[in-house]
Amino acid sequence: MTEYVTTRSFTEPMFVFVTMIIAATRPILTTAATLVQAFTKLLPFRGSIGFCLTMLTIVPLLGSLITEPAAMTLAALILAKHFYSKDISLKLKYATLGVLFVNVSIGGTLTPFAAPPVLMVASKWNWDVHFMLVTFGWKAVIAVVTNSIALVLFFRKELQNVVTSETTQTQRVPLTLVLVHLAFLIGVVVFSHHSAIFVGLFLFFIGLIHAYPKFQDRLIVREALLVAFFLAGLVVLGGQQQWWLKQLLLNMNNDSVFVAAIILTAFTDNAALTYLGSVVEGLSETFKYSLVAGAVAGGGLTIIANAPNPGGIAILRDYFDMQQVSPLRLLLAALPPTIIAALAFRYL
Repeated sequence: MTEYVTTRSFTEPMFVFVTMIIAATRPILTTAATLVQAFTKLLPFRGSIGFCLTMLTIVPLLGSLITEPAAMTLAALILAKHFYSKDISLKLKYATLGVLFVNVSIGGTLTPFAAPPVLMVASKWNWDVHFMLVTFGWKAVIAVVTNSIALVLFFRKELQNVVTSETTQTQRVPLTLVLVHLAFLIGVVVFSHHSAIFVGLFLFFIGLIHAYPKFQDRLIVREALLVAFFLAGLVVLGGQQQWWLKQLLLNMNNDSVFVAAIILTAFTDNAALTYLGSVVEGLSETFKYSLVAGAVAGGGLTIIANAPNPGGIAILRDYFDMQQVSPLRLLLAALPPTIIAALAFRYL
């Protein structure tokens, strides 16, 4: 057992843990909320409709730069404060959760380091930023925008009655401290493949947090640990699933693997699925695309379908009945945006 575990790489769980905590600090969240509000003013929609549309579009796409776990954390915290804490229907909560999960899953595909299922295969398959933008990125943007517009149009009457909070004076953080936080986050992303460096940066960051507690909120250590342990479990258990997944993939064509990847993602996690696909030699480029496209398209169907999903649930679950998110309702809410994402990746 010891020999097997030491052959596994736990860099990704550690990276996710660090980025979630840094991205959820008050300076980063305040900056993100300000950015969302600034984009909202450029839209023809005003008030909560424009704010919801911008948040469900900009933040998931921002995940291609700050990573999907960080984008999920930002979006979930913004949703909790500006919408879920208000008197909105349970139907709207599940609808926004489904769109958020799908948009975050596909919104991180503009770069090769942000989405866990892409990160698992990018280095081995030589997928760089240009490849991701040309092959996945523009399709993901179209699907994210379509999903967000569809949701706000369907729930426009209810959203019109929601009063979103403005950034208050007590939330403001000195610009210098914001820039320092962003520098730490960028540094962690740049050295995402070198755990010794980004963990060292994180330790310095903890010191910064304690030096300026006036401008900080509670660190989301619990939520970050949930996601990190989830990913670490996939790393340990995923290596033992090759006996059936590998053979299954080899017996499929491009179309069937695309559909199968969407379905299997709901049960195995998309990062685990693409990781197992990366160990199969001799796959064609179209087969690789179908596998990853299906995996990211199905990343919102269940809580375990995409690594950042448990982090979002950990933040938002308090706003649901009995602090529980129904798997069936989440599946039904995520189906329409999943279909849109699948159509975009398959036919565009």
